[in-house]
Amino acid sequence: MKLLHKKALVDGMGAPSDTRRSSEAAKAPAPDTLTPGDRYQEFFVAVQEARVFPDSKTFVDCAPHDEPAAILDAYRAARHAPGFDLAAFVHAHFRVIRSAPSEYTSVPGQPIAAHIEDLWNVLTRHPKAHPPRASLLQLPHPYVVPGGRFGELYYWDSYFTMLGLVPGGHLQLLRDMVENFAYLIDTYGHVPNGNRSYYLSRSQPPLFALMVELAEQYGVVGQRHFLPQLRQEHAYWMNGSEGLPPGAARGRVVRLADGTLLNRHWDDRDTPREESWLEDVSTARAADRDAAEVYRDLRAACESGWDFSTRWLREPAPRGTPHAAAPVRAGSAASLASICTTSILPVDLNAFLYKLESKIAELAGDSGYISTADEFTERARQRKAAIVEHFWDPKQAAFFDYDWQQGVRRTCLTAACVVPLFVGLAEPAQAQALAETVSKRLLAHGGLATTECPSDQQWDQPNGWAPLQWMAICGFADYGQEALSATLAKRWLATVAAVYEREGKLVEKYALRVVEHESSAGGGGGEYPLQDGFGWTNGVTCALLARHPQHTAHGSVAHDAAPRHR
Repeated sequence: MKLLHKKALVDGMGAPSDTRRSSEAAKAPAPDTLTPGDRYQEFFVAVQEARVFPDSKTFVDCAPHDEPAAILDAYRAARHAPGFDLAAFVHAHFRVIRSAPSEYTSVPGQPIAAHIEDLWNVLTRHPKAHPPRASLLQLPHPYVVPGGRFGELYYWDSYFTMLGLVPGGHLQLLRDMVENFAYLIDTYGHVPNGNRSYYLSRSQPPLFALMVELAEQYGVVGQRHFLPQLRQEHAYWMNGSEGLPPGAARGRVVRLADGTLLNRHWDDRDTPREESWLEDVSTARAADRDAAEVYRDLRAACESGWDFSTRWLREPAPRGTPHAAAPVRAGSAASLASICTTSILPVDLNAFLYKLESKIAELAGDSGYISTADEFTERARQRKAAIVEHFWDPKQAAFFDYDWQQGVRRTCLTAACVVPLFVGLAEPAQAQALAETVSKRLLAHGGLATTECPSDQQWDQPNGWAPLQWMAICGFADYGQEALSATLAKRWLATVAAVYEREGKLVEKYALRVVEHESSAGGGGGEYPLQDGFGWTNGVTCALLARHPQHTAHGSVAHDAAPRHR
């Protein structure tokens, strides 16, 4: 990957860029963008192929004891020796970094809010603790990680985690998080998926505009200071759009046949993900197309944050009408080999970019950069019109993703349909109609279903996820759909509280109850076991408890949980 050494973008009238963070770079070492695969080459492949660790992510997160080049030389010298033990070699040259599950378990009798408050220290990482020569990209300030196997900062996770820092008064940490994301944009030209070298080739849903808005709301920072970084992020997502002809795509941008410009997810690499190397190789072998295309689509799905879902799998070709194809049903282990992420224009991604464009227009106007304000006001207007035209289905009264290669809307309804409400681009009539649709098709007894399509992928039924609940709860409330908003909040808090009472922890995702008296449980499916922690569940739960002081979840305590080591 080519490292971007860009100055922050400035207004067309020549206004100076923001230099407030000129000292930030001095707090972190010069960025090293080589991934473990780049560094260790055939040694890396051998370790992942042999499954030295059950989880492919473990090796790429290890801390080397020596210089990586020296380790590679030692491997090349020893690998053909009689009795060479690859696993022993790895353990001799690397330190495995893992969090103990006991870190995330409450003490018996501890209320859920107190448990979350304790977890902020457990989940906070400090720059000085970063191991040298590892894949972790250092940051100038402390930050909060999700937990479990995810011991690094994640982009879109962090916004929902940050929501929970406010009720406990952790405003300095909130500021630190915002400053870290600004540093990433200044340093790399975008916010990576996470602060690992192997994540640099992609981003995640662009929520920096929401982060700075949240921070200003609580008096932590001023939004206008981050206008250069917001513009740089927009430039990253729109790179390749200039001169793009109708019906063509380049990177993260697609120009439809009618000239409309919209965005898709992408990854700058087309090789197996290093953190899931063996899984990706197996998926590509099962596909009937070029492996590089499969790898790109797998990686692009990771940029979406929805990794993985039937949302990204190929649907049957249309039969006569745009909506005649049946949804992909994946209850019997649908294969990821049909993944086609780069063929899909996601409604949520384009809604977040509408928010980014609107925020740039607002802040540019406040700063007196009139030409920039006018430009981005028009960009936001055009994107809103395109979202309504291509994503809104008036017959089904919902927003759907759009397959730009087939020229049709996708058929499976997903919880991404609420994001246009969350960012304020929907019309009131659309919000009212969508509330009825969601109530009929996505509302479960445990909260908001992720999709209508049940499968063995984790971003499908039966799982529910904290960020989707939050965006639906806020989006419907903002449009006056208070009853549905309150129902979702009540049901989701009950789901989280029930698992906490039984197991003494919060988890990454939850299997939603289908009927009222069914037991709540942690979610399943996906490439890895259910993770404890958990950043965005903690953040959303904290924020919802603050909004609903009478909810019974406030009285939820852990019963039989083992004491956490302190």
